Amino acid sequence: MAARFVLHHHPQSRAQRILWLLEETGAPYELVDVDLQAGAHKRPEFLKLNPDGKIPTLIDRGPDGSSAVVVTESSAIVLHVADAVPEAGLAPAPGTPERGLYLNWVCYAAAALEPAFADALFPRAAPPPPMAIGWPPYEQALARTLAALAPGPWLLGERFSGADVMVGALLGWVHSWGKLPEPERFLPYLDRIAERPAYKRAYGAR
Repeated sequence: MAARFVLHHHPQSRAQRILWLLEETGAPYELVDVDLQAGAHKRPEFLKLNPDGKIPTLIDRGPDGSSAVVVTESSAIVLHVADAVPEAGLAPAPGTPERGLYLNWVCYAAAALEPAFADALFPRAAPPPPMAIGWPPYEQALARTLAALAPGPWLLGERFSGADVMVGALLGWVHSWGKLPEPERFLPYLDRIAERPAYKRAYGAR
């Protein structure tokens, strides 16, 4: 039987964190390399999968290979895959006390941390109107993240989850740019992530 998951991927992209996620699940997957420099993500055959022409783009064939669900946003992919492979333990079950916190941090990475970082990296010519922006300033978003990590070792306490994939990958990426203020605040967390075997397989092999 063909692998359940097919990830359209490029190593210098957000698809790398989904590769890490798949490694954490232990589920079989295939990689389809997307040549971004050649514009492969804007070709008609790819746009049929993802009309926005972006990666990551994931196909889930289902446990028996009988379906072809396409999921295209990183946070949605994390939520989908973690629930699709519950034996990996990457998501609290619906209805449990941890579930809301988990959902919050998966979405916070994409909805607040990343746009706040983009604002800091590419400042506007003039401040936006107070009601126009739905995310906090960059340092404020980082401070909230740091406070959540204080009990440790993970965002959900003792439990590593898909939320750590989203937040940890983003913080690591920002740190690699040299754009993580006072990085020593986050290095213990990033070091714990870097020691995970699945992380090493995803990031060390490419």
